[in-house]
Order: sequence, then C-alpha cells, then structure tokens
Amino acid sequence: MQLESLKVFCDIARCRSFSQAAVENGLSQSAASQIVLQLEKRLGVQLISRSPRPLQLTPLGRTFYDGCKRLVEQYHELEASIRNAPPDLGTTVQVAAIYSVGLGDMGQHVERFAQLLPNACVHIEYLHPDLVYERVHDGTADFGLVSFPRKSRELTALPWRDEVMLLTCHPSHPLGRNLAVTPAMIDGQRFVGFARGLVIRRQLDRFLREQGVSVEVALEFDNIENIKKAVEDAQGLALLPEPTIRREVQSGALVALPLVGCRMVRTLGIIYRRHHQLSRTAERFMELLRQPDAAESETRTRSNGAQPGRNGAARAKAANPSRT
Repeated sequence: MQLESLKVFCDIARCRSFSQAAVENGLSQSAASQIVLQLEKRLGVQLISRSPRPLQLTPLGRTFYDGCKRLVEQYHELEASIRNAPPDLGTTVQVAAIYSVGLGDMGQHVERFAQLLPNACVHIEYLHPDLVYERVHDGTADFGLVSFPRKSRELTALPWRDEVMLLTCHPSHPLGRNLAVTPAMIDGQRFVGFARGLVIRRQLDRFLREQGVSVEVALEFDNIENIKKAVEDAQGLALLPEPTIRREVQSGALVALPLVGCRMVRTLGIIYRRHHQLSRTAERFMELLRQPDAAESETRTRSNGAQPGRNGAARAKAANPSRT
C-alpha cells in the first residue's frame, strides 16, 4: 500500500469529491476512483458511500481516514525536516590514518567534532601507509592522515602538525642519566630502527648522515609499537615522535631525551583527491584537526628546547599501538 494512495484517499474524503481530489493530485477521476476501489478490495470493506452527493464516508471509512490522515501528516513533517536539514546532518566522514596517529589523540578530535555536529559521524580506519594512499586514491576514504606526505598530481597534501623526534632508551641505559644528548653521543650506538621500505626510515637515515652519525641498526620494525617494546627490552636506542611515547615516559618504562644542536621532526599531513569535492562535513572535520590544541602546543614547546626527561609527558593520554 503506497503512501500516495493513502493521500489520494484522504483528499477524496476531505473534498468529498473524486474529481476535485483527482485534480489536486494530477490524476484523472477514473484513476482516483480506482485507487479507492483497490483500497476497499484490500481491506475487504466499503470506505465511501457513492450514492449520496456529496460523497460520504462509511463509519469504517471515517476510522480509516482518521488513521491515514495522521500517517500522511507525519510523513510530510518528516520529509520537510529532512529537506530543510543542514547539509552536514547525518553525513559520515571516512578517514584513513596511519597507526601512529593514535586512537587517544584522534578520539579527542572526534569527541570535539561530535559536540559541533551531533548528527555527523566520523569513521577512522587505521592502516599501513601504503593502504592509506590506496583508500584515498580509490575514494574509499574522504581523506588520509600520513607522515611525510608524498607529492602527487592526483593528491593534495596539507600540513597538519610536526612532531619532534626524541632519543628513546631504556632507563638503565647509560645515556638515560642525561637530560639531553648531542649527535656525537649516539654515534656507534645500537639502534632499533624502522623498516627500510618506510619513508620515515629514509628521513632518519638522511638526518643521521647530515649529523655525521653512524649507528648499528640491530632490529627493524614497520610499526612504532614493536620498536617501543624492543627499546623497553633494552635492545637498543630509537628516535621516535614525542606524542607516541608519552605513556611509556609517564610510566617510567622509557626515557626520552631531546637532541642538542639539531632538530628532527616527523611531519604529518592530510591528503585528499585533488579533483574531488569533499563534503562540507569532511571539510569541517579537516578544519577541526588543523586547529591548534593543547597537545600540539605541548609538542611545540618541547621541540623548542624543553627537556622531557623521565616524566615530561605526564599530561598525555595513552597512545595507541602505532605505525608510521
């Protein structure tokens, strides 16, 4: 039973005329009459007495009319509310992100966004960097969050934030007694590194060469979580983004030391298809991500010379298992 048929019946009952209701609905009188006949056949009762002029509803027809009228009115109200709703209402933003962005930080952004647009939804999928690019290229994701974003004719890359890289070691390591280290102090040291195929590994290798430093890469992993675990097991040193080690520094499992006389940062960026129009909701979430917040201010302070030592990240929330 279609809503249009119920509306036609209600108009016939209101106008007490097949012809007038037919005109209002852009139908022939015969079509309007057939709609009522089909309703009566379906219900097995007579709804309209056709002999009196004007037409009269039967008692059951009056009951049916009252119910149909409420249904039609409710539908029209619902339809109007949808048509008049802001374009953001009910839209889902699909985001692909590298693992090391962290559920903790992103969770705060999603909560803030929910306060701004309660009816919008943000879905974040955490992936290997190559898969983040794949999701953005094929349109599965509205935009992606990556480190050291690649230049591409198909993609636009916007700067998001810079994360200072800190020397990370086990508390028992001799360097852990320092407040900071110079590049010369890590020359020849045993390191836990990123896998060779990752962009961050190439960036770190270049940085160490520029500082005249050579290290022994004893272990390699494609994710930050495994690197942190290896450092916690005293397998070597590592250079890691400060936000990804806050929890371990706070708990005392790791020591994080700034480098003196040089600065290495991991650049995070937002990528999206160059010739694709983002929804307004996706644009607003992207704008929210790029707004300075407390966590970013803290990171900038440390990158400018603050010394986190063993407890410098006490205010940070726990980071999620992370990949570059």
